[in-house]
Amino acid sequence: MSFVYLSALVGALLGTGLLDFRHRLALFGGAAGRTILIVALSVAFFLVWDVVGIVTGVFFRGTGPWMTGVLLGPELPLEEAFFLTLLSYSTLIAYLLARKAMVGRAAR
Repeated sequence: MSFVYLSALVGALLGTGLLDFRHRLALFGGAAGRTILIVALSVAFFLVWDVVGIVTGVFFRGTGPWMTGVLLGPELPLEEAFFLTLLSYSTLIAYLLARKAMVGRAAR
């Protein structure tokens, strides 16, 4: 059992959170409830997507020495939930950063 990949995902989530905190974009920008809802709905959507893929035989769990081996369901590793959270949160932060930059540019 290894926590390397899970630790990298948690570190990336913390880094994304620091970026959010620095620029006051989502979770730290006065929209914590909305941010949590958006990320939770996105993760739920992608988890359903994953389950459909697993059931139809399209997706399967890869093995690697960096994975914990903990499964949330058949062929669904724990790390997938953290990856989907990172994907959703970082996409939201990237969008908000781009929007903030474009508004700043338009104001000049």
